[in-house]
Amino acid sequence: MPPHCDTMDGPVVKAARQALEAGNVNLILPYVPKEGEAEVIQARKDDALTKEVADLYFFETVVRIHRAGEGAPYTGLKPAGLDVGPVIPEAEKAIETGNPEGLVKVLIDTVHEEVHKRLHHVMHLKRHAEASVDEARAYVGAMLGLQVWSHSLYMAAKPEPHAGEHEHHEHAHAA
Repeated sequence: MPPHCDTMDGPVVKAARQALEAGNVNLILPYVPKEGEAEVIQARKDDALTKEVADLYFFETVVRIHRAGEGAPYTGLKPAGLDVGPVIPEAEKAIETGNPEGLVKVLIDTVHEEVHKRLHHVMHLKRHAEASVDEARAYVGAMLGLQVWSHSLYMAAKPEPHAGEHEHHEHAHAA
């Protein structure tokens, strides 16, 4: 994930702010793994600190535990306003509006541009592949690189067998 969950304007701190404003720690608990709940609850109870320090400590705690739940290191809170690229804002907008078109466009345009760039490079190297072993090696590396990248992208876009199906059916039954 791009640097987003550990920023002061990312979804984890936003949810933590909502939890603080509502006085309801349960609003942040979905962002942390179950084994981290007790620490998050305790972080909110530390009344010996000033509100600003206590809030910052709470934000750091929930982000650290959230990152651990993702298997990612915690490297501190980042300031708000960091560039997270074009995809995260479009994904957030799609979630907010229920309209995927902006997100689809960014993803398709990015893949389209990258495929053309990589294929152009492969074709350039192919024209010179018979000149020497080094030229042929460069072509083979780029050719295989395009194939591997394409396969990885395809696999990333496809769900694992049965992934999400159970959750989808659970939510459908709960509705």
